[in-house]
Amino acid sequence: MPVKLTAPQATSLLPVKGVQLGFAEAYVRKPNRKDVLVMTLVEGSRVAGVFTKNRFCAAPVTLCKDFLAQKTGVRALLVNTGCANAGTGEDGLNRARQSCDALASLLNFEANQVLPFSTGVILEPLPVDKVIAGLPAAIDNLKEDNWLNAAEAIMTTDIVAKGTSRSIVLGGKQVIITGISKGSGMIHPNMATMLGYVATDAAVSQSALASIIQYAVNKSFNCITVDGDTSTNDSLIMMATNQAGNAEITENSADFIVLRDALTDVAIELAQAIVRDGEGATKFMTVTVEGGNNEEECRKVAYAIAHSPLIKTAFFASDPNLGRILAAIGYAGIDDLDVNALQLYLGDVLVAEKGGRAASYVEEQGAAIMKESDILVRVVLNRGDENITIWTCDFSYDYVKINADYRS
Repeated sequence: MPVKLTAPQATSLLPVKGVQLGFAEAYVRKPNRKDVLVMTLVEGSRVAGVFTKNRFCAAPVTLCKDFLAQKTGVRALLVNTGCANAGTGEDGLNRARQSCDALASLLNFEANQVLPFSTGVILEPLPVDKVIAGLPAAIDNLKEDNWLNAAEAIMTTDIVAKGTSRSIVLGGKQVIITGISKGSGMIHPNMATMLGYVATDAAVSQSALASIIQYAVNKSFNCITVDGDTSTNDSLIMMATNQAGNAEITENSADFIVLRDALTDVAIELAQAIVRDGEGATKFMTVTVEGGNNEEECRKVAYAIAHSPLIKTAFFASDPNLGRILAAIGYAGIDDLDVNALQLYLGDVLVAEKGGRAASYVEEQGAAIMKESDILVRVVLNRGDENITIWTCDFSYDYVKINADYRS
């Protein structure tokens, strides 16, 4: 079960003026499940996106980047689950284009005003006929308050839907932010997460929105990992519908930081939810690396810890075999690391210093902390002022079972 995570209530996901959402059960892969999502945006909305850096990026990722570059004004998003449409070559691109063409025709938009997204099994052709057949039903139930259904329609191995909302005031006007995401396995994002959609009704300039999404993703989705595998389909989209009535936010506006931080908070909550719902997860671990010369070396140490199967399985077993953490720090790639200068903490307990076990540490302290569901691992390098925090989970028996049975 997810670690201290439950699905949001439908009423807690606030409608965003200018965004409507509709879903369908199209049997893309399995019957009787929501697997096609349509989102429409009011004309004049601003849209920014970040995507996977996997060189085998999926066909919809290629089209999304192309359509956004054309700056024709995004009016709709089309998402399917059950098939990633990745590793599918020119045929995959053609199928993604067909789905965009079909939705554009039904909504009277241009095809390049529709952004496509897919998630699911890689190296299989998109059943585009099924996706297209589901579009009328999705359009028929387009509503502003359909966010929970939308979150459920993009799930794959997720156990619970993921979504959150914020209400803030900008220039005396109430502004709503709502976001949903999906992801559970193949999570080690690089510029995005598997799928994430965050919308606000604030008036925001295109350059300000582009700046915000880069800031937010580097504080959130670029700080999580479940298994160290970067998906072919990672996509994060931010949308601003300009319907709240506030003065347009630019990077020089007094309210820019307020909006940026609120959007970032939503992104962090969604990113952490993905880790809490990591495939087979029983522990949620925060890994903080402090006192580095630069962010890059802090990130190397943090991910060496977070990616280690030995460490992740030890956490699953609640086994304080903490020498595994020291080993990961040592091979993280900091050639001039002084191991005698660093300190390792588990929670607030000092575990290691001066190159070995701390004199004050006893294993019963570590065992007690390892039994908790939320655990902090803190490394103090004592070589500079930079720091970073990332989030990960353990590896359980269920992780292997879920991925062994994924296509069955």
